[in-house]
Amino acid sequence: MSFSSLGLHALVLKAVEAAGYTEPTLVQAQSIPAALAGDDLLVSSQTGSGKTAAFMLPCLHRLAAGANARAPRILVLTPTRELAAQVTRAADIYGKTLRHLRYISIVGGTPMHLETRLLRVGVDVVVATPGRLLDHLNRRSLDLSRLEVLVLDEADRMLDMGFIEDIETIIGHTPATRQTLLFSATLEGVVGNLAQRVTRNAKRIQIAPTRAEQPRIEQKLMYADSKSHKSRLLDSLLRDPAMQQALVFTATKRAADELSTNLRIEGFSCQALHGDMNQGARNRTLQAMRQGRVKVLIATDVAARGLDVPGISHVINYDLPRQGEDYVHRIGRTGRAGREGFAISFANHDEGRLVRDIERYTTQQIAVGVIAGLEPKLKAAPRHAAPKGARSGGNRPYDSRGAGRTFSSPDKPRSGFGKRPSREQYSQTRRAASS
Repeated sequence: MSFSSLGLHALVLKAVEAAGYTEPTLVQAQSIPAALAGDDLLVSSQTGSGKTAAFMLPCLHRLAAGANARAPRILVLTPTRELAAQVTRAADIYGKTLRHLRYISIVGGTPMHLETRLLRVGVDVVVATPGRLLDHLNRRSLDLSRLEVLVLDEADRMLDMGFIEDIETIIGHTPATRQTLLFSATLEGVVGNLAQRVTRNAKRIQIAPTRAEQPRIEQKLMYADSKSHKSRLLDSLLRDPAMQQALVFTATKRAADELSTNLRIEGFSCQALHGDMNQGARNRTLQAMRQGRVKVLIATDVAARGLDVPGISHVINYDLPRQGEDYVHRIGRTGRAGREGFAISFANHDEGRLVRDIERYTTQQIAVGVIAGLEPKLKAAPRHAAPKGARSGGNRPYDSRGAGRTFSSPDKPRSGFGKRPSREQYSQTRRAASS
């Protein structure tokens, strides 16, 4: 099947071809024709399956006949600023051939007066996070009375973040005749209840990942005796030559800042990313990461969804996530675009319950790995039985290439990113400078 067989406008097809896309993914092949037919949609599809194009292409098809920028015609709600930025980039790529297309991203952390000025000029597509959009509605700087399509992207995540009341208030400002496209990892529970209230005779589309679409991610669990032991494990992993770019997750914003500062002192090209940063700083950090100028990104779960940097070879859970779903989204930041990825999770010996919850959610047991010379001294709690249908991995040295390789002793110098000095060389330089 080709994109030309889906019924998209010629201008949109031209942009798709210019972007290098030839065949639609399964979610695109099923969702685009239904959206073009005017149906409300409830779509469940995994991260990386092409869902952004699945709703953006039919939306741009509507605008191709002639954009009308007096008031927004398309509204996309996302849970995070990073996902909003990703959707906005998609609008730019797929809408390049639409001469009069105007779009805007409305998110926290950006100057509100600039957003208000652009809204007054007029836009066709608004991509927004619920809180900031509601601020504009309350100030009456945004009119949704002419809205034609409402997209709820990652609806389950927005509900998890407590946006249910904001979403319902926003929907109250839209016409009852609008088309609603809801995308979510799950269509049950509170998401299903919301879907019933905001859609009409919606078509349900559920896409199970094919073997070719499943990311190739080798997962390892490493036990740490203490915070300092955890830091030594991280240092060793980041100095491994196989490490191209790493995304390290922490539980709190403060921990992200502290860890980023410590790693920069040790000579790593490192930046932090979390919700307290303004949007400009977050954009600059992500751009530096995409350009390869930042090799290690320390982030909270704000980066677990919507962050697409193909060069990330390793995801390291410095702090375990509290939910299995967050674990899946975290490690999904590696192994993208057909590449092989590696996910290493640090666990304290008293975090067995979190490990069990993750393994139950993913229905697989995570193999325990060690680094030579940095083995834990405390005894871990007995491993529980593997979840049904899961393959068990034994306790073996961590191998970034899957070949049973162990790391050298931590007392020996290690090379890392480019010309960065070893830890010992860097410490000697600092002592000499301070003497």
